[in-house]
Amino acid sequence: MNPNEHQLQYPWGDVQPEPGKAQAVADGVKWIRMPLPFALDHINLWLLRDELNGRQGWTIVDCGIARDEVKALWERVFEQELDGLPVLRVLVTHMHPDHVGLAHWLCERWNAELWMTMTDFMVASLWSSRRGGDGVGPGGQSAVDHFARHGLVDPASQEQIRQRANYYPGLVPAMPTRYTRILHGDQVRIGGRDWRVIVGYGHAPEHASLYAPDLRVLISGDMVLPRISTNVSVFDYEPDANPLPLYLRSLDGYADLAEDTLVLPSHGRPFKGLHARIAQQHEHHRDRLAEVLEACAQGPKSTSDIVPVLFKRKLDLHQLTFAMGEALAHLHALYFEGKLKRAQDADGIVRFTAA
Repeated sequence: MNPNEHQLQYPWGDVQPEPGKAQAVADGVKWIRMPLPFALDHINLWLLRDELNGRQGWTIVDCGIARDEVKALWERVFEQELDGLPVLRVLVTHMHPDHVGLAHWLCERWNAELWMTMTDFMVASLWSSRRGGDGVGPGGQSAVDHFARHGLVDPASQEQIRQRANYYPGLVPAMPTRYTRILHGDQVRIGGRDWRVIVGYGHAPEHASLYAPDLRVLISGDMVLPRISTNVSVFDYEPDANPLPLYLRSLDGYADLAEDTLVLPSHGRPFKGLHARIAQQHEHHRDRLAEVLEACAQGPKSTSDIVPVLFKRKLDLHQLTFAMGEALAHLHALYFEGKLKRAQDADGIVRFTAA
């Protein structure tokens, strides 16, 4: 446990649901976990007891990726954890594959409704239909060119990225053709109680968290995580983005939540200490920005040069692409604030220097 984690409280300690099982964490709220084939090896998903259009049942919050083993675990959950009731609704916090990957299957399996923000529904629908590197979306040659401009020139790494043109549709093979839109400030009635929608930016286009005041429970998605910092990146499909200030401002959306709020994050363990964790995130990024600025003051730096400044551990390629995106997000935050200058050098690589 790192020092920051000692400031948080974990009501269930190290206990976590077994595969295909659920654990009650609040009145009408169950926690399940599904595997991921990455270094971050799990996602937390939530079952909310519900009544919709006069029918008793459940709302699922987030889905897991489209893999047969995840479907099999879901079937076990359906048999053992739903009290014989159906799934009425699937609510997705955002469009990343681990959250939306099985939305189509779940909605078809149960003839259930999909609820999402519009931006994330549209992006997921577009990207899931992308095959062979055609169209708008992440991965493939567009990603190779983007990372090459920022210093990732290793041919072997570039080829691996090139081969990932079908990464998103491989994990999100389809999307439902219709949905119900949720907006910031909406009160979504689930199981006789209102859950307030809190939209945040920087991590995903239009990320929705859910807060139930009477339970003092926040389903935070990826916006607030207990152990790791939320990934905030600049990728090829929006190469001039400036997401870090968007993310940090979005954290203000949780300022009025109760001090003893139970946070249900998408990764890691449920915890209390929301406001301490948000303060840690602000401090973390303030320190990382200072490190990046200091590095660039010593001479021109590409994004690839900044990765080891921010990440001290060895990274696999999947982690490296996110690290590149995150390093560029910090460089862009300083550039758009006027603290850095940037120029594309004769070798085609963009480098940043102190203004």
